[in-house]
Amino acid sequence: MPKMKTNRAAAKRFKVSGKGRVRRPKGGGNHGMQEKSRKRLRRLRKNDMVDKSFQKRIKLMLPYG
Repeated sequence: MPKMKTNRAAAKRFKVSGKGRVRRPKGGGNHGMQEKSRKRLRRLRKNDMVDKSFQKRIKLMLPYG
């Protein structure tokens, strides 16, 4: 049986936590920083969880995640 391929784009964006939930970075933290408040930028540093309805689809792209 051949190995399953991991979707590399998904692997760069998502990580599976110890409990099996999918983590993702928050969007909007790459450019245009001067217009965003310090409080907003601080919040963007933290990771967020993927919604329950998308988790199954993302886990299919990360077979060994």
